[in-house]
Order: sequence, then C-alpha cells, then structure tokens
Amino acid sequence: QVQLVESGGGSVQAGGSLKLSCAASGTIFSINAMGWYRQAPGKQRELVAVITSGGMTSYTNSVKGRFAISREFAKNTVSLQMNSLNPEDTAVYYCNALVVPNGMARAMTYWGEGTLVTVSS
Repeated sequence: QVQLVESGGGSVQAGGSLKLSCAASGTIFSINAMGWYRQAPGKQRELVAVITSGGMTSYTNSVKGRFAISREFAKNTVSLQMNSLNPEDTAVYYCNALVVPNGMARAMTYWGEGTLVTVSS
C-alpha cells in the first residue's frame, strides 16, 4: 500500500507565492517519477510539472518560469514552488507518483487526494 499526502494549498492574491509538498509513504521499492497535476472547475485534469528519478523536469507551458518542481529522493517527497500566481492557476492540485511497490515487478500510478489553491485578483 502506497499513500501520497499533499500539503501547502491555500488562498493567495495574484502575484503571490505558494509551495506545495507531497510525501509518499508505504511499501515502496522505488519511485520512477513524481509530479503535480491540477484540475480547475469545469476543466480536465492537466499535468503541471514532473520530475524523473534522474532529476529531469518538465513543465506545462503556462507555468514555465513561474513554477519549480523539486524532489528529495531520500525522503520520497516532491515539492512545487509556485510564484507569480494568477487567477488562472486556481485549481485543485494533485500529487502523482509512479511507484514500484515492494514485491511488484512493475510501476503503478498513485494519486494524492488533492489540495486546493485559490488565487484572487
């Protein structure tokens, strides 16, 4: 069993910053990649940022230069520093991890429950 627990959501005014964190726990053999998705009201869930086991990062175009994803491999945590936030960033943010559980031969995708980020103008 693998669990992802997010923290750090909240409300902020446009131009402000927030930092999201996510900790993976449970019967983990290895984590291939960790990332953040978001889902705004009435929209589909979209990938925001991802970081691989090798430390490579990728971002959706709308957050490039404003958001930064980082990972503490030893602690199985991933963070998302969000700067210059604007109302279009308002969404529920979900942590995602591609995990190889103990005793399993392949990786499986796990999700956190989500944390709400609200940006007011």
